[in-house]
Amino acid sequence: MPRFLTSVHVSVCLVVWLVTVSAMSAEPPKVGDEAKDFALKSLKDDAVKLSDLTKEGPVVILVLRGYPGYQCPICNRQIGEFLSKAKTFAEARAQIVMVYPGAADKLAAHADEFVRGKTLPDNCHFVIDPEYAFVNAYNLRWDAPGETAYPATFVIDKERRVRYAKISMTHGGRSQADEVLQEVQKLK
Repeated sequence: MPRFLTSVHVSVCLVVWLVTVSAMSAEPPKVGDEAKDFALKSLKDDAVKLSDLTKEGPVVILVLRGYPGYQCPICNRQIGEFLSKAKTFAEARAQIVMVYPGAADKLAAHADEFVRGKTLPDNCHFVIDPEYAFVNAYNLRWDAPGETAYPATFVIDKERRVRYAKISMTHGGRSQADEVLQEVQKLK
């Protein structure tokens, strides 16, 4: 093999290795980290931007599983619990953002099916994450057959610092509304 091709081959392998190591070392946000800004669309095509919401007070981000081939009953139960406490979150000046990730094809239709029959108070924002842009940026992609994203909850303060983070590496083990509310109330 010519010496030039060997050098190019080694260079390409080094770049691939660096990208792989970088991706493997990427972690989801943890307490104390600055939360990456994002702008996602609601089902009504309204933009929901983290940096805009944090100007008003703390933001709770609930990352759902989206549509892994069915509507997740644990996601439904978790959202129901948070919606039942929405008024208490609003009294603490907190906004709740529910992120529904998935492949872009039919994501809006599946998301609409998920929220059908649910009443979303003004401080609750249900957004879709087509092609996992948010999930990938936050390193929450559960890239296994039949999976979408690791269920996660974050509390973000007005300076966009993560004040609470809980990521479940299973379908269960989700944050409870009361424990998240305690974290939000510490920010008053």
